[in-house]
Amino acid sequence: MFRTGPRNLITDVAGLRVGNAADARIRSGVTAVLCEEPTVAAVQVLGGAPGTRETDLLEPHNTVEAVNAVVLSGGSAFGLDAAAGTQAWLREQGIGFAVQDQVVPIVPAAILFDLANGGDKDWGRYPPYRELGYEAASAAATDFAIGSAGAGTGALTAGLKGGLGSASTVLNSGITLGALVAVNPLGSVTVGRSRHFWAAPFEIGDEFGGLGLPHPLPPEAREVILKFNEKPQGASTTIAVIATDAVLTKASAKRLAIAAHDGFTRAIWPSHTPFDGDLVFALATGRSGITISPEQAIELGATAGAAMARAIARGVHAATPVEGDPFPAWSAR
Repeated sequence: MFRTGPRNLITDVAGLRVGNAADARIRSGVTAVLCEEPTVAAVQVLGGAPGTRETDLLEPHNTVEAVNAVVLSGGSAFGLDAAAGTQAWLREQGIGFAVQDQVVPIVPAAILFDLANGGDKDWGRYPPYRELGYEAASAAATDFAIGSAGAGTGALTAGLKGGLGSASTVLNSGITLGALVAVNPLGSVTVGRSRHFWAAPFEIGDEFGGLGLPHPLPPEAREVILKFNEKPQGASTTIAVIATDAVLTKASAKRLAIAAHDGFTRAIWPSHTPFDGDLVFALATGRSGITISPEQAIELGATAGAAMARAIARGVHAATPVEGDPFPAWSAR
């Protein structure tokens, strides 16, 4: 049986803190995941339209073994500036990769498209994401808001507001897994046009409404429901972090990121489309001291997919309505 950590947040994984920052006028924001020590990291991109920074260095064959933070941001390509803000905050703390007499914070990042959500994007010469990245880093803590917060502030799904979601799972071995996700897909997170989440089989308690799956399934459950049926281009992307306190290599962290994408397919239909930049970062803090066996790797991967599916549903479930939203919040459906 799955059980959550004490917060049911990614910060149940020891060694991680999360901070959010947002601009209500532009309806966009940033989420920064800070690592208390340099942390093994990897990435897997399966969407057809990604926007990223510093992802090549995460491949197992490349030199840098660990990162200091990971940033998720709204703003499409403009949002990549957010990582510079988080990097600036880390540098002020003297945190980073030592290169001769310099310290270079390693901050991979990914963005989602939220430019068409009704916010005022007339921000002048420079977008605000660098400052939002700094604010998110400075706000990092073990407790943080989900729903319409951080990178999920302006997120949308097919027919519903998206949001920032998180969930955690503690395994019988003592290993903890956590997921964090900004939910902004082209596809739908609910079965047809119902209030029932595709992720329902993995729900723990009533963490996203406790409705289960509808029975019988509605006829439209087979219908491919998209966010913008007329113009789907450039309007989506779900970006996420899967984390564990197990001891992993970069290669095994890569496998964890791959497995976590199963949560996308369990919670969003369709996912990984040509118009989504779907991506998962993996972090392994090693704080548990447990090095997993091949058999445990199977359980870890399966649990990663389940935790990610739960986090996706929780992000949408927790979204709050704002006047002028293109789509309603789940709570108002």
